[in-house]
Amino acid sequence: MATQLSQAKSPTELVISWEALPKDFQLEDEPVENIGQPLLAGALRESLEISGFIQSQMLIALNFGLCATINQQFIAKAPDWVYVPSVNQVVANRKSYTPNLEGDIPAIAIEFLSDTEGGKYSVKRTYPPGKWFFYEQILQIPIYVIFEPDGGLLEYYQLENKRYELKQPDENGHYWLDVMGLFLGTWQGTEEGRTGYWLRWWDRDGNLLPWAVEQIEQERQRAEQERQQKERLITYLQSQGIDPNNLPPFE
Repeated sequence: MATQLSQAKSPTELVISWEALPKDFQLEDEPVENIGQPLLAGALRESLEISGFIQSQMLIALNFGLCATINQQFIAKAPDWVYVPSVNQVVANRKSYTPNLEGDIPAIAIEFLSDTEGGKYSVKRTYPPGKWFFYEQILQIPIYVIFEPDGGLLEYYQLENKRYELKQPDENGHYWLDVMGLFLGTWQGTEEGRTGYWLRWWDRDGNLLPWAVEQIEQERQRAEQERQQKERLITYLQSQGIDPNNLPPFE
């Protein structure tokens, strides 16, 4: 979602300011080309919530308008997933976010590609701004991730000298995000009826942050292991002629 600027200007001529969303500005809802995008974005947030990562001052949003004013013209573009470490004020039902004015610059923006994207994300570094230009040159978001869920292709860009540079993963295929203290990578499996590739988080020890259904299963397995251990102990005590129900108290 974006307004288009009427004439081309070079980046050196850009005047950027940070102003609140105009009361009469209509944020257009972009059509979701791939019904899996909300699942992918929601799953990223879910595991962060379960792990206790999310704090009240943070802003984590899906398909959410990021705003700036360029040459006195208001611009708003919406990444599929965005993380802001700290906002000045916690606002319920926030409709948009203007960096610097309302808090930190977003630390990471993620886009989920579909077959019908075309040039939507625009990797050109010239004016007028596509998403790439807006994130890189205007907002200067440190990390920009583009994920193609059908094939599992993950492109991880880091802002260096005001330009996005493509980075390579570690030996596990993961990328370390210092700002979050977590690894990001791809995972293949099934969640909410969708089977395919997903973006997932891992902690610094390499442990996968679970979804709710996975956490429930982990707890069920833990309870089952404890039950089996108890049954083995009872069987052993009985084999030694000891009544498990009549053990002497510990001193």
